[in-house]
Amino acid sequence: MTDKTWLSRWDDRYSSEAFAYGTEPNKYLKEQLSQLKPGTILFPAEGEGRNAVFAATMGWQVSAFDISANGRNKALQLAEQQQTTIDYQVGELSSLDYQNEQFDAVALIYAHFPGAVKSSIHKMLNQYLRTGGFVIFEAFSKNHLEYIAKNEKVGGPKDIESLFSIEEIKSDFPDYHIIELEETEIELSEGLFHNGTGSVIRFVGQKR
Repeated sequence: MTDKTWLSRWDDRYSSEAFAYGTEPNKYLKEQLSQLKPGTILFPAEGEGRNAVFAATMGWQVSAFDISANGRNKALQLAEQQQTTIDYQVGELSSLDYQNEQFDAVALIYAHFPGAVKSSIHKMLNQYLRTGGFVIFEAFSKNHLEYIAKNEKVGGPKDIESLFSIEEIKSDFPDYHIIELEETEIELSEGLFHNGTGSVIRFVGQKR
């Protein structure tokens, strides 16, 4: 069952007219998608849809989900503005009807789940990715707490359990050819809540 405090947090964030993280796609996602042939792609914890809508404009068949109905409403609004369509469901992953090996790619872009469930969600997502499919991942690292202490405007979770390490990614996605896996410092300028220098884990892997 979805934690009500967690749900309220995201519904509140997505309730304003402004897009919390902007309407432009994440730069790393944009760079990685440009190297792949469009197919079916899933965006977990997709919020207001900036990345999913971008993928749809590139010719991908897009599925997305989030626990926030407000996020879905904004995403569909953005898709309409961009004259494209996405399939966007509201709910927890375990309650949705995705199929094994349904997707050619899974894009986890700042998909920070509570620490108690994040690994189990990754393993579930692995089942929905076909053999030969790709995971594209960018999210804040455990060292990011040091960056938040210097500048809260950079955003990101403040509990270390929701943040990521290279070791966790290797453990959650063990049967992958690692194309890229690194912890790096980047500059973010994404809407209202991702602004400044941060520490992220970036991962691109192909399922074996």
